[in-house]
Amino acid sequence: MNIFEALRESHRIQKDLSEQLIHTSGDTPERRKIFNLLKNELFAHAVAEDRYFYSPLMMTDSGLNITRLALAEYQEMEAILDSLEQTDFSHSRWLVLAKRLSDTVAGHIYQKEQNFFMKAGKILDENQKITLAKKYLSEYKKYKAKEIMRLIG
Repeated sequence: MNIFEALRESHRIQKDLSEQLIHTSGDTPERRKIFNLLKNELFAHAVAEDRYFYSPLMMTDSGLNITRLALAEYQEMEAILDSLEQTDFSHSRWLVLAKRLSDTVAGHIYQKEQNFFMKAGKILDENQKITLAKKYLSEYKKYKAKEIMRLIG
């Protein structure tokens, strides 16, 4: 598995959870569970991706330029997540924010998979792609496990 395949797996989970979230209503355990799963998925993905995808790319001039937009999109998602946490889960504004988050996640994934991956693929060699995938997955799974323990405990 290379880094692009590993990232796509998380992207699929993000997209699925964000779509599930906008089909919930009220302050229900289902809405809270899906929100927490999505929030953790985005966090685990972002931490691992920053360390084992963006950081190596930023060591090159062309990689630095292409990572700026992706990092700005993460800041936007974090701001929406913060707003969701501060809004009553049963308020109509909550669903508006959840839809905005879902759209932002989908747009970010599309942009990254259609454009960014192609450019990054030209910067990284095959060995780097495989090595970065292993490191990314290890870090990603570590943060995912923390959320599972928190939900169980």
